[in-house]
Amino acid sequence: MKQKLAKIATSLALAGLISGISACQYADPDQVLVVDPKRNRGPNAVTSVFGQDGLQLFGSKSEDEFRGGPGIGVNSHLWRASLDTISFMPLSSADPFGGVIITDWYAPPETPAERFKMTIYILARTLRADGLRVSVFRQERKEPGVWVDSAINPATVTSLENKILERARQLRTGGFGE
Repeated sequence: MKQKLAKIATSLALAGLISGISACQYADPDQVLVVDPKRNRGPNAVTSVFGQDGLQLFGSKSEDEFRGGPGIGVNSHLWRASLDTISFMPLSSADPFGGVIITDWYAPPETPAERFKMTIYILARTLRADGLRVSVFRQERKEPGVWVDSAINPATVTSLENKILERARQLRTGGFGE
C-alpha cells in the first residue's frame, strides 16, 4: 500500500514538474514586463485575487446588505431612526449588534395614570419594512402603586413602525436634520 502511494506521489510530482517547465517554453527571458500605473485604480478596481470582498463561499454579498456599516450589526438607518423616534422615552437597554432597543416605562405628563414601554427589534441589515418590529406595552394605574396591563390599539404599533421607516428613509437620502 505504501509503495502504491509513493508511486502515485512521484507520478504527480513529475507531472507537475513537466507542466511547469512546459509552461515556460515560450517565455522570452529578455522581455521586460511593463505595468501600467493607471491600471487597477479608482473605486471599481479589483485589488485582490478573490475580488473586493474576499472569498465568498456561500451566498452572495450585495451592496444593500452592508449599509449598516462595520461597527453595527443591523441597518444603521433603522437603528438611528428608531432612537430618534423614541427619544422622548428613557432607554433601558440598546444592543446595536442584536438590534434590540428596550425603553423604560414612560408616563406622559398629560396622562399620569397610564404608562408605556416599547421594545424595538431591527431584524435586517437592509432598509425594509419587514426588517422592523415594534412591541408596545401599556399599563394603567388602578390605585396608588398598582399598575395593570391594558390593551394597545394595533394601529398604534403600525403608526410607530411607519414613523420609524419614514425617518430611516429620510436619513438614507440625507435629509431632515441629519
